[in-house]
Parts: sequence; structure tokens; C-alpha cells
Amino acid sequence: MDLGRVLLSSLKMVCKPRWAVFLLIVFLVSCASSEDDEVIKSLAHFMEQLSSGNEQRSSSWGWDTGSDPCTDGWIGVTCDTKNISVRKIVLDGLDLAGTLNFNFLCEAKSLAVLSLEGNQIVGDITETISSCKYLTHVYLSGNRLAGKLPDSLSQLRNLKRLDISNNGFSGELPDLTTISGLLSFLAQNNRLNGSVPALLFSNLVEFNVSNNNFSGPVPDVGMLFGQDSFLGNPGLCGNPLPNACPPKKTSKGTPTQTPTKQYVIYSGYSVIGLAVVLLVAYKCFHKRKASDQNSTEKPGSSKGSSREDKPSSASSVSKGSKNRSEYSITSAESGMAAAASSTLVVLKSPVAKGLKFEELLRAPAEPLGRGKHGSMYKVMVSPGATLAVKRIKDWAISSENFRKRMETLDKANHPNVLPLVAFYCSKQEKLLVYEYQRHGSLFNHLLGSQNGERQFDWASRLHAAASIAGALAYMHERFTEDPIAHGNLKSTNIILNKDMEPCISEYGLMVSEQQQAGGPRSMSKSFKFDSPGNSGQHCRFKVDVYNLGVILLELLTGKAVGNNGVELARWVHSVVREEWTCEVFDRGLVSEGASEERMVILLQVAVKCTDPDPHARPGMSEVAGRLRSLKEEHDNSSSSVEASSEVI
Repeated sequence: MDLGRVLLSSLKMVCKPRWAVFLLIVFLVSCASSEDDEVIKSLAHFMEQLSSGNEQRSSSWGWDTGSDPCTDGWIGVTCDTKNISVRKIVLDGLDLAGTLNFNFLCEAKSLAVLSLEGNQIVGDITETISSCKYLTHVYLSGNRLAGKLPDSLSQLRNLKRLDISNNGFSGELPDLTTISGLLSFLAQNNRLNGSVPALLFSNLVEFNVSNNNFSGPVPDVGMLFGQDSFLGNPGLCGNPLPNACPPKKTSKGTPTQTPTKQYVIYSGYSVIGLAVVLLVAYKCFHKRKASDQNSTEKPGSSKGSSREDKPSSASSVSKGSKNRSEYSITSAESGMAAAASSTLVVLKSPVAKGLKFEELLRAPAEPLGRGKHGSMYKVMVSPGATLAVKRIKDWAISSENFRKRMETLDKANHPNVLPLVAFYCSKQEKLLVYEYQRHGSLFNHLLGSQNGERQFDWASRLHAAASIAGALAYMHERFTEDPIAHGNLKSTNIILNKDMEPCISEYGLMVSEQQQAGGPRSMSKSFKFDSPGNSGQHCRFKVDVYNLGVILLELLTGKAVGNNGVELARWVHSVVREEWTCEVFDRGLVSEGASEERMVILLQVAVKCTDPDPHARPGMSEVAGRLRSLKEEHDNSSSSVEASSEVI
């Protein structure tokens, strides 16, 4: 029998039933209050140890037993919506120099976020951290913590972010593979050693163990994390680091090969060597025999003249095209014969005025990138004119239809769609000529922001989103009757022009595989597109909506992707379903102070655009209108802030 029933039965003996129930409720409430008092006492003791020697605490600081952390506004404390339980403790950069005590801290059972970055806290992380079972975010970067990380960290199954960078932790890492939802692990600039654990890297957004004492091979991270995440560990080897791992050795220091294996290897070398000698002897014999036969032929015979006087077409082309670009050589081989009927068509742009096909072939070219459907080159036709040439191979479209399509696209002028300046078509290949834009692509700028090279801030990202959506809405409306979608929209073909305005390039070049199925093919059963059946107007334009949604996710997360973005979309959808929306946003945007409300709205638009069902995605005009309104709200709020600052 529990305590409540015992008390109730006892009270019934001396009181009437109604009064017994009332007294029991009063008792239970008083018990609850005493339990809360214990939490308050523990948190007060936690702060006493954390701020030991710091005499700058004022009366507004809180953190004492005479006040309440939720209702009296303790500094750095955030409670739940009912102001009952402590959910967050954020005490960054407060010059705290005491010790960290999880015995006291974990009395707050509902604690989810702990952030103590940029202080001078000493001590270590004790095993009792496992009592904070609901911790999701732990930020301890930039302190003087030391010692070994406890194995009990693996018991924090709700942990999403762990940042222990810029401290003095040592020893081997505990097993964190049991934390399936881990999104971020930052441990750079410590003294950790041992091997790097093979975490579930496909789920991680951030990972860095650079500048430690780790050794052994780097685990397989695919293309998710570069060498910057592992540099500064002299004992580490293997991809993505430049130093390869040495072969395993036995205790005597020799490669781990048995005598039998060594015998087989050396025997193989002998056989190969003998085969090479016999092959050389055979070649020499036949060459000598052939020269003897040639010397017996008459100088004027037809056989001799055909061998010596008529060079092959391949050799003549390669000799004359030695310094040309890759596409020039192929064009010379396959297209020059048809140049009389298929010439370079120069459009209205003054950039390529008077440009001839032969000049394009002879101009020096630099490869910019290679994709599934073709390659892009930077071509300098003259000191003052630089072009970008897209070479497309194996596009099954007639020359007449290709010409009509390019001329139709040329008539649809929009400032955020990069115009063609010329095009060429033969049976084997097509060339599309654009004016070269030196600022690169949206992909490059997002990648630069991620690596800290340059900052593509929130205003720039919001402007890019609204501009791209507006241009796509215009093009979709323009080609409603004769539906031509982009079909392959991604951040690598969003180009920034000389005014840093985003421009869509390669619009309508081909009907992609995605348009045939309503979306990317590489979808798992849990994230699968419902194919509409026919690759008609609705389906074609909905692919553009999906691809725009992926670009919006790139802008929000800072994670640039070069493929169809399925993995990024799947990850964002899963995080949103778990109601951890804040985990999606690029930390650079958060630290910049970007409006979380507007980022959430943009995320909602992106999630709708990347809906697995094409029919559930909004139209491009609706998306463009929503993003335009969002940008106007941002511009108006920024103007108001600037005006108020000027008045002050």
C-alpha cells in the first residue's frame, strides 16, 4: 500500500471523509513544494561552486534559495511554458571560474539545454552527468575543463549536440555510437587520444576532432566531412587526410605476409617478367619481318603510297588541335564537317557580336566543371570577352527543334535568368554560350560561408530565395501553353552576376529524368514520390518546385549539396517531425541574429516544396508571393532599426 492510501485510511479514522480528502491534498501539495525547494537548493549550490571567487553577482542575479528560478527570473534560466520546470541554463561568457558539479545540476530533472561557453570553469565531467537524462544540448567550449570523458555520456540517449572544444580533455572517447540522434560532435583543440570512433556520420551535421592526439585510420566518413575535421592529429591517416595509412606490420616490423604468400607474389613477378621479355622479342621479330617485306616493294606501288602519303583524319585533327580545349577537339572531329549547314547562331547580345564558330574552337578554354549531361568551360575569345560554354552530348533532339527551343527561351527575358548569347547544334553535340560571370555560383558562396571564407548573410540568402522563386514563377507563367521547365535546378547553376544578383542558368535545356517520374528516383520507401504517371505540364513544373525547396533548405541549413538533395530533404523532414526545428538552422545565421520567426516561415515553405507527393506541392507563383512578402517584412524591419538608430 502506498503512502497516500495509508494517510487516507488514517485520516478517515479521525476525520470525516470530505475533510480527509482535503487534508490529503494539502499534504501532497506541501510535499511537492518541498521537492521543488530541494531543486532550488541544489541549483543554488551548483551556482556557488560554479561562480566561486566571482564577487560581481548582483541582487538581480538570482540563484539563491530565497527566490524561484522560473517566476523570479534567475539569470540564464529558461523554464517550460507553465513556468514550473527548468529547461535551459545558458551562462555563456560570464567569467565563471569555479567547478562544474553535475551532482547538484542534475537535480533539475527536466533540464534539456546546458551552455557554459566562454568561461574559465575548471574540473571535469563526472559520471553523474548520466542523471541528466533529458539533456539534448551540452555546450562547454572555451573553458579549462580537463580529465577523461566519462563512459556515462553514452547513456544520454536524447543528446543532439555536444561541444567540448577548446578545453583540456584527455584520454579516449567514450562509446557515443549508442546515441542515434546525435547531430553535432565538436571536440577540437583538446588532448584526446586513441582512435576516432565510427559514429553514424550520415546523421551528423557538424563533426570536428582536429588538434588532438588521435591515431590510427580515419573512419569512413564518405564525402560528408573534409580534412579540416581531422587535421592536427599526427597519428591519424587515411582519407580524407593526405597521408595514407601504412600496411599493417607484425611484431618483427615486417609486413603481415606469410611465407606462402611471399612465394606466390615473387613467383607472380617472375612470370610477369618472363611474359614481358617474350612479348618484346615477338614484337621485334614481326617488326623486322615487316620492314623486310616493305623494302622488296616497288617505290611507286599503290600499296606503298596509301601507307605513306595519306594521313588518317584522327592524326591530322590532333596535330592541328594540340592547344585546343576538350570540346574543341571533339567539335573539330564531329561538327566541322557539318559546319556549312549547322553554324554558330549568335543572338542579340552584344557580347558575342560577330563571333564565328572557328574562333570559338581556336580560343583557349579552361574546364569549370563536369556534370551528368555535359561540361562547362571558360573560353577567352578576346582580351575583353570571356564566355562560358556549356557542351551537351547525346541530347536526342533534332537540330530544327533545338533551334526553335533556344529562340523561344531567348524571347523570355527576365533579369534573374541568365540569357544565352549564342548556340551551336550538330548531330553529335550542342554548344550553349553564356557571358562568363566571375562571382561564381550560389553553391560556392554557401560553401564559402560554411568554411568561414566569406559570409553569405541572412539578408543575402533571403534575397536570393525571393529572386529565384520570382524568376521561376515568371518562366512557368511564360511557358504555360508550351510547358518548358528548368528540369535540373540546383545551387550550382544559380549564378551571381556582376551586381551579385542571382541568375538562373541552363533553363530548359533538357527533359530530365526527374520530370519523367515526378521527382528524384533515388528515394527510399520511407521517403518516396507518388508518381503522377504522365510527364505533363503539372509534373514538369512541380519538379522545379521540389528543386527550389532543396535550395531553400541549403540556404537555411548552410549545408550545400550538389546532387538532387534527397538526403538533405529527408533529414530536414525527420528533424521537423521530431519537433526539433531549431536544429535545422545554420548556426552562423543564429549567431548573426537572424529572425528565427522568419527562418521558421522559410522552412515551412521549403518543407511544402519538398513534399514527397508532387500534387501536394504549392505552385511556383504561390511560393514566389510568400517569399516576396517575407523579404519585404525583413527589409521594412531593417529600415525601421536603421532609422531608430539614426534618431538615437
